[in-house]
Amino acid sequence: MSIHSSSRSDTVPVLSFVIAVLNESDNLSFVCQELADACRSLPETEIIFVDDGSRDDTVAVLQKLRDEQLPTLRILCHERCCGKSAALRTGITAARGEWVATLDGDGQDDPHEFIEMLRLAQLASGTPPLVVGVRRRRRDGLSRVLATRFANGLRRRLLNDDCPDTGAPMKLFQRDVFLRLPQFEGLHRFLPALLNSYGVPLLCHSVGHRPRLHGQSKYTNLNRAIVGVRDLLGVMWLRNRTRLPKSVREC
Repeated sequence: MSIHSSSRSDTVPVLSFVIAVLNESDNLSFVCQELADACRSLPETEIIFVDDGSRDDTVAVLQKLRDEQLPTLRILCHERCCGKSAALRTGITAARGEWVATLDGDGQDDPHEFIEMLRLAQLASGTPPLVVGVRRRRRDGLSRVLATRFANGLRRRLLNDDCPDTGAPMKLFQRDVFLRLPQFEGLHRFLPALLNSYGVPLLCHSVGHRPRLHGQSKYTNLNRAIVGVRDLLGVMWLRNRTRLPKSVREC
């Protein structure tokens, strides 16, 4: 398996894949194979995995994949679990691409979708957009599907972010504008609303969704609901207090 990906010392990539993982060792071979195949149809690309304190063989599997198949794969490790938002920021901070693509490491997301998502982003006029991969049909258990629908509906109603799947893992955006956002755990679920405060338009693109390959979700419906309500109130306050000029000129 080869990959169309720039190394850390030569061409600057156009796109950086950033994948936060926690105890996903059984899924990584499949995910990396799909990433390698998708990269063949993309411009210069890098792949960054951030291990968020896994207790299984996630890091060892990634190192083996790098040694045997993906020599330009970058692996960053947290010494303890800090949460998905923190892991994504670690990867995005280290990324070198102008554009960042995020997806989950459980095999439910198809990285080939980013071929069209990047094309849409680059064709957009004006301020570069946030492109969200809206899942056409969730392939999760009924309880999780219903919980997600409720959470998405509540966020959409209270934040008026015009995104039907604001917590979707597949997102494409410019690295620099993301790094302007304040860091807090749960940030990744509120990107449509937060980036809108910075003048970033939203594009929604319909994508497929697949059953998880192995393992189980790291979150229960109850803890997602409790933390989600607290985060939602915080984001509402943050948006209300965000004051940014539309333009700046030197006088």
